[in-house]
Amino acid sequence: MKRFFVLPLIAAGYLLNAQTIGNSPYAAFGIGDVKYDNTTDISSMGGVSTAYIWDFNNNFNFSNPAANKNLELTTLKIEASNENNFFKSNYNNLSVTKHSTYLSNLTIAFPISSKIKFGMGYQPYSSKKYTVYNSQVLAGGNTQASINRGEGTVSTVQAALSYQITPAFALGLRSNFFFGNLYDINEVTFSNAELINGYETKNKVETFNFTLGTTYQKKLPKDKKLTLGATYTFGNTGQMETRYVNSTYYYTAGDTKNNESIIEEKYSEAKNLIPMEFSLGAGYGKDGKWFLGTQYDYKKGETIQFLGKPFVNDNSYKISAGGWYLPNYNNFRNYFSRVTYRYGAYYEKGSLAFNGTNVNQFAITGGMSLPFENKSASRMSGIDLGLELGKRGTLDNNLIRQNFVNLKIGINFADKWFTKRLYD
Repeated sequence: MKRFFVLPLIAAGYLLNAQTIGNSPYAAFGIGDVKYDNTTDISSMGGVSTAYIWDFNNNFNFSNPAANKNLELTTLKIEASNENNFFKSNYNNLSVTKHSTYLSNLTIAFPISSKIKFGMGYQPYSSKKYTVYNSQVLAGGNTQASINRGEGTVSTVQAALSYQITPAFALGLRSNFFFGNLYDINEVTFSNAELINGYETKNKVETFNFTLGTTYQKKLPKDKKLTLGATYTFGNTGQMETRYVNSTYYYTAGDTKNNESIIEEKYSEAKNLIPMEFSLGAGYGKDGKWFLGTQYDYKKGETIQFLGKPFVNDNSYKISAGGWYLPNYNNFRNYFSRVTYRYGAYYEKGSLAFNGTNVNQFAITGGMSLPFENKSASRMSGIDLGLELGKRGTLDNNLIRQNFVNLKIGINFADKWFTKRLYD
């Protein structure tokens, strides 16, 4: 029965890897825009997850695989994201709007025993989908035109295991398999030339790494609790194949290259696509009532090949704060008393920098979890809603400022699917 769910999940990951996900021109550098942000409930709290142990029994935390001591039900989550990006630049007074909707999460999790919990899931990890066109008139009167295009998606399939060593202390392990293809091409032509000069990079990704997690939760008087958590993600253990081609050609109908002449061609293999990361978190709350947490994430910079040259991603970090509030989960006369309200914010020092200007990001988040039926908190199937409002980048140095409004929706089905019934 368990295999029945696991195999379709892997197949769905490969099929959904082809979905088109729009994003910003900053996706041109490195592995693109990173989409991985765990589930709707966590992203609604500013990404706070390392010290986040859900008080009830219907949720699995993939971000920190150790934070699942309360999971008692089999849960199936299906989530989608809608991104709305508004770009502006002082260069040529640029103003562009882009929208994108895609499947962002598909997971299943269940308890193996009272101490051991297991989960498996699919998410897009990063994506490229951009086109940047530029033209200028040269001194001799000829026109130079260039176009930068990129596309592709890297997805991840994860398997996570949690073990509760003591009532307060737990360890967890998550394996992450990354797969996909990324393409970048820069084409340059002149009005007095018949051929186009193209610089193309293709990255084929098939790699994996591991994430270790730990949590410690101390019970305090008056149903209060203090939670500490940490995770560490190792570097790659697989391969990324990179092929770079510098060539001249011209197009005919159907975008077919003709008379292609290769000037330079390179092929390499590397293991540095997905960087090392670690996270520290702390949280404080009251059982079944409220929670407030904070978190620090660090990601090591890496160097990858981009249009035939090495491109360096700087070290980056992210500071998050957020939590949730549940008025009264046993009040069946007032539906909104059983709604969980979530809030958060984060600041991220990004890995990209141009001419000494960092491309940073800031956002505020919010959301709610709407239960399906008038049942006890132990059967909290429902709908998760999330909202993210933020800004990335700056107008300085002719860079691009990206304002965004992201919407998320998820359905969580929770029940005791793998437990044998003793009575009818």
